[in-house]
Amino acid sequence: MKLKSLALALSAIFITSYATATSPTATEAKPAAAAPSGGGVGVGNYKPYTKIVDYDYVKPHATPPIDRNKNAWVIDARPTKRYDVGHIPGAINIPDPLFDKMKDRLPADKGKEIIFYCQGPACELSHQSAYKAEALGYTNVKVYQGGMPDWEAKGGEVAVSTEHVAKLLADKADVLLVDSRPERVFEKGSLPGAINIPDPKFDPAKLPADKAKPIIFFCGGLHCDLSSNSARKARAAGYTNVKTYPEGYPAWQAAAKPVAAPAAAASAPAAPAAPAAAAGGAFKVETGKDKEVISTAFFERIMRESPDKLTVIDVRKLDQCKAGTWPGALCIPYEELERKLPTLPKDKPIVFVCGTGAKASMAYDLWLEKKTPGEAYILDAESEFVDGRMRIVKK
Repeated sequence: MKLKSLALALSAIFITSYATATSPTATEAKPAAAAPSGGGVGVGNYKPYTKIVDYDYVKPHATPPIDRNKNAWVIDARPTKRYDVGHIPGAINIPDPLFDKMKDRLPADKGKEIIFYCQGPACELSHQSAYKAEALGYTNVKVYQGGMPDWEAKGGEVAVSTEHVAKLLADKADVLLVDSRPERVFEKGSLPGAINIPDPKFDPAKLPADKAKPIIFFCGGLHCDLSSNSARKARAAGYTNVKTYPEGYPAWQAAAKPVAAPAAAASAPAAPAAPAAAAGGAFKVETGKDKEVISTAFFERIMRESPDKLTVIDVRKLDQCKAGTWPGALCIPYEELERKLPTLPKDKPIVFVCGTGAKASMAYDLWLEKKTPGEAYILDAESEFVDGRMRIVKK
C-alpha cells in the first residue's frame, strides 16, 4: 500500500513538471527583435548572414580612386530613394525586394568579393541579399552590418547618384556643385552651373560663407579622387553638409544629361601650347586638337612598338601604379612630382598619365608652371590595367 502511494505521488510530480516545461507561459528564451532603424527599413527579426565585416574593412574598397577590377563590389540593398540621396562611394544599388530582377548588376565572376549593406543592424535587406547571392553561386560574400548609419557616424564620405543631382538641378535647389578637375578639363564641359575649384588649388575662401550650405564635389569618375580630396578639405574647413558625386562627369554624360557651359569658363586661362619638338628630324609626337594632349592612337602604337621613345610618368598613387601601368612607366605620385621635377629625364618627350586624364593634366600644368626644361604631353583618356596590360577604355 505504501509502495502504491509512493508511486502515485511520483507520477503526480512528473506530470506537473512536464506540464510546466511544455506550457506556453513558461519562461522560454526567445531572440529579441532589434529596434527598427532608419524609418522602418527592416524589421530586425531575421537570420543574420554568417560573414560580417566592419567599417575599417569596407573603407579601402569605397575610397576613391575605386577600381572594381581590384576592389570588392559594394552593394546597397536599400530602396533606390534612400540610395540616391546618400550612399557609400562606388556602391551599386540592388534593392533586396528587386534582387531577382536586378541580379544582372552583380559581377560575372562568381568568385568576386561582394559586400552588401543596408540601414544598420535592424535592417535585414543586406542579409537577405547575401543569402540570395550565395544561392546563385557567389563564393565570397560578406555583409557590412553597421551599414549606412555606421558609415556616416564614423565620418565616411557620403555619395549621391546621378538621378539625385539631376533632380536637384531640375528643382533649382539651393546647392553648390564644385568641379574639382583641372581648368583645362573643366573648360571642355561640366555640369550645369558648376564652379571650378581644382583640387590642388583648393581654397575654402571660394566656397560660400554659410558653412551649412549643401555642397557636392565631383570630378572624372570612380578612378578620380580629386572630388573626394576636396570634400575632405571642405569638411576640415568646417562645412557640415558636404557630399560627393563619385561617378562624376563621365556618368553624367553617359546618362545623356544636359551639359551647360561652365559657369567660370570665361575667366579660366587659355591652355598653353606644348613645347615644340626638337629639330633635326628628331622623334615627333602626334597630338590632337589640343597641342599638349598626345594622340591616343599614336600613344597606343608607341606603347606597342617602341615604348622606349617616350618617358611615361604615371602620377597615380604608388600602390595603383605598382599594381599595373604602361610599359617602362615611372611611378611618381602627383603629390611627389614637384620635388622630383628637376630629376625627370630630358632626352625624350614626357607623357603624364593617370586613370582618367585629370591628374595627368594637373601634372602637366605643374611641369609648365615650374618652367621645367624639355617636352611634355598629357594622355587625356580613361585607362585601366586588365588581363596583365594597361589599356585605354575611353578616349
